[in-house]
Amino acid sequence: MGTVIAESATNRHQTERKGSTIIDRTILCPGTVSINVQGAFIVDADHSQPSTPSDDGAQHDVDIRLPNHKAVVSHVALDIGGSLAKLVYFSEEPDSKNLGGRLNFLKFETDQIDQCLGLVKRLQSEYRIQNGSKSGNISIMATGGGAYKLYDKMKKVLGVEILREDEMDCLIMGLDFFITEIPREVFTYNDCDPMHFEEARADIYPYLLVNIGSGVSMIKVSDRRKFERIGGTSIGGGTLWGLLSLLTGARTFDDMLRLAENGNNGAVDMLVGDIYGTDYSKIGLKSTTIASSFGKVFKLKRLGENQVEDGGRMSQESREDGTDASTSQLALKPEDISRSLLYAVSNNIGQIAYLQSEKHDLEHIYFGGSFIRGHRQTIQTLSYAIDFWSKGAKKAYFLRHEGYLGSVGAFLKRQPKNWGRRNSFEEYPVVKPTIQHRED
Repeated sequence: MGTVIAESATNRHQTERKGSTIIDRTILCPGTVSINVQGAFIVDADHSQPSTPSDDGAQHDVDIRLPNHKAVVSHVALDIGGSLAKLVYFSEEPDSKNLGGRLNFLKFETDQIDQCLGLVKRLQSEYRIQNGSKSGNISIMATGGGAYKLYDKMKKVLGVEILREDEMDCLIMGLDFFITEIPREVFTYNDCDPMHFEEARADIYPYLLVNIGSGVSMIKVSDRRKFERIGGTSIGGGTLWGLLSLLTGARTFDDMLRLAENGNNGAVDMLVGDIYGTDYSKIGLKSTTIASSFGKVFKLKRLGENQVEDGGRMSQESREDGTDASTSQLALKPEDISRSLLYAVSNNIGQIAYLQSEKHDLEHIYFGGSFIRGHRQTIQTLSYAIDFWSKGAKKAYFLRHEGYLGSVGAFLKRQPKNWGRRNSFEEYPVVKPTIQHRED
């Protein structure tokens, strides 16, 4: 009996030492843990309830469950852009470590970076509680412009070194991960099948990434870590946000998207039907096609001014063209303005993306960035633009975590060679040994 007890104690001490060694190595070599993506799946949320910011200012997006990952993860990743800061971190399942864990996805407005860093400090504290006081702090992987602009502030607040990663590298690595490793992540859109999921696959190159944040970058990806920025536009999410903050009472980007959902752009835009009275079928234009964004605003404004000058009587102009001047008494609705501007920005991005894909002979076009946010009208407009201009020869692809390409790429940046199911990434410089799993 004494021998059995002694052997049991020895085994326990060996296990404890091994666990301690794993923790120490993970601290010294952040990012060297192989993320086990076997059996990974997206935790579907209740889409009937819109996502709203929590008390800490964070907006939570759907998690990715990793039921077979048991290793210690000692780092979090931030992608800090001009408008939003996106945070990705791993957490164990609360009931049992044997259940694995999950990747958590949160975003903050960059103006609220203090709240974001406050959450990271809380994660640091929880990590020390879970892994012992000698485990040190979790490391911070950061990318995006804010990784440089806010570097000193982050280092001071969090008390650790900030490991900065190249933004474009991270975007591509994050997208490759989603395409190749996560089921039911990538989808295409059409009116009959609004969310047709694509199978995760390895043969993904070449492709065009259209990353829509405050501005827009268009990146040709030819192979692993072989890419170039081939174009872009300054008219992106920041444009929509800025103009709608001036033109409507909406305060947040999500408020603006909700306004757009209930709007009628035909009250603001000049349509083909307004000019021809019907479709222009000879060149393939429907009557609802936008001929001029905000094309009716000047006319409505002039009618209103004439109406005031006429003391409320029908103006001469409205009598001549048959327009009822009383319509000018109705102020333009914020919903209509929001929808019109959303279409204008999205159509512009879609057409430029098509032209770049045509110039560089790229069939597959992936749209990422926090501008999209799973918003149906945005996805529909971008998808329609690619399909229309390419006559169905090219495909527009979307992602359920489209805003987290950079932060996921930063999170994975130092993963060792062949860690994914499809061996989707080449080796990055790490300090060996690589830890594959932790024994409980």
